[in-house]
Amino acid sequence: MGQENGERIESAEEMLALFYAQLVPKVTLWKQRISDHPEQLATLERTIHDAFARGADMVVAGLISATMIEKGFEKACQSSRVNFSRPLQKGRETRVAVRLLGGMLFWATALYCAPKKKLLGRDDSPRVGLHVSLAQFGFGKGVSPALESRVARQVALCPSIEVAHRELVRDGITLDIKAVKRIAYQSGDGLLRLRRHRLKLFRQGKLASTGELAGKRVSVQIDGGRMKIRGKMLTASTSNASSDDVAQGQADSPGRSAKKPARSFEADWREPKLMTIFVHDEQGRMVKEHEATIDGTLTGPDAIAELVAMHLHRLGAAEAHSVTFVADGAPWIWDRIDRIIQYAGLTSVVTHQVLDCCHAVHHVSKAIASLGLDADVRQGLYRQYRTLLRNGQWRRVVDELAGLERVGKSATELETEIHYLCRHGEAGRLSYPAYRRSGIPCGSGAIESSIRRVINLRLKSNAMFWKSENAEQMLQVRAHLIPDRWDESIGELAEFRRTQASDSWHWEPRPMSCKVEATDQQLISADD
Repeated sequence: MGQENGERIESAEEMLALFYAQLVPKVTLWKQRISDHPEQLATLERTIHDAFARGADMVVAGLISATMIEKGFEKACQSSRVNFSRPLQKGRETRVAVRLLGGMLFWATALYCAPKKKLLGRDDSPRVGLHVSLAQFGFGKGVSPALESRVARQVALCPSIEVAHRELVRDGITLDIKAVKRIAYQSGDGLLRLRRHRLKLFRQGKLASTGELAGKRVSVQIDGGRMKIRGKMLTASTSNASSDDVAQGQADSPGRSAKKPARSFEADWREPKLMTIFVHDEQGRMVKEHEATIDGTLTGPDAIAELVAMHLHRLGAAEAHSVTFVADGAPWIWDRIDRIIQYAGLTSVVTHQVLDCCHAVHHVSKAIASLGLDADVRQGLYRQYRTLLRNGQWRRVVDELAGLERVGKSATELETEIHYLCRHGEAGRLSYPAYRRSGIPCGSGAIESSIRRVINLRLKSNAMFWKSENAEQMLQVRAHLIPDRWDESIGELAEFRRTQASDSWHWEPRPMSCKVEATDQQLISADD
């Protein structure tokens, strides 16, 4: 504890006694300090909490040490080695530095089992070993599960890694800022690998269902956000002064420093795709007691569609009362709904497709604006057609819009909006009175809120640029954190690390659009 060659930790009782011996002299000092300076209570309170956090770490270290010398623990380690998805060698003992939740560092003698080498043929399995002893407790790389969870949550909730680092230090967790960044992204990377593993099982027909959505009224909403992705670094400019400075003879003027060559990088807006699955009641309102499932990716529309299908299957939507898909009018969403229903096994479940009412009304407004009418006339028509559309009379709206006279405007925009309404109306997505009678949601407010909370509040900013890998990892962490499924996900991640060898989270989504005639080989391709 504290140094690699320190004394061996024997038991939790020993560490508790040691902590008590260290604590007693401090109590006397704390009493004198609060007596002399009662106004410093806030500072003293943090000091006392830090001291007890170290004491808690000492007890935890004692519990770990006592557990590791038990006979049953050795048997559990051997079971993990034998049942690991990748064949492992018998292993050797190594010294590993591990940090606990309170920030204390201790060294553990842990069994590490390297992967066996394949004697003949190409070895395509992940070259991943396992610290078998530490895996029993759910340790990440060099950190306890509670510390990894704490750091990842702090980084995901704060506006930047620097702010998260300051808050952790303030709470007594004195990690280097690079370590904070590594731990946070390590957590996101692990959750992404777990997701890829589930996708692989889903494609093989082996993914078990939790039955969480059985008998429930389920809503599925999909949409895209916006964020900036950092590209390659551009070549620095060779000019030391601007043309204006040179023209005015000021480039070499006394007291003026020459401008340094500017370096920048390409930064393009990208659309991360997000989905949410939640339970609604008989009035179409979200059931707050049932946590939503949120997931997202920057890989593209096929990827998010396959994720929707996987999560619906995993949560047991095949036994749901009904499943309702609500979204805006983006073609990339609606072109993939049928494949989602097919792959998720919802063919025997009542499904509904609903165009978000606000988006539908907005396109009516755009159609009226394309006529070039006066503002008062436009406002009156808008109110009239908005009411008709909400009452399910979309055909009347389309017919009357087509018959209105245009004032100096091209017919192209109006035809586009009419085609938009016809396409969704003929698909049965504008039957709002029937939806309301059946208690089906008519709006996509849940996914709009998820876009804001998961993406916009952490990943989107004019001055924020992400590498694709880091953005995907942070998106995954927030997707588990915001709907309050974090502890459940961290437990599943620990089990995954203990049983499965995985060296990457990248995957190639299978074609999900109904416009793409995928071959059988593409649809059942292995998860590379």
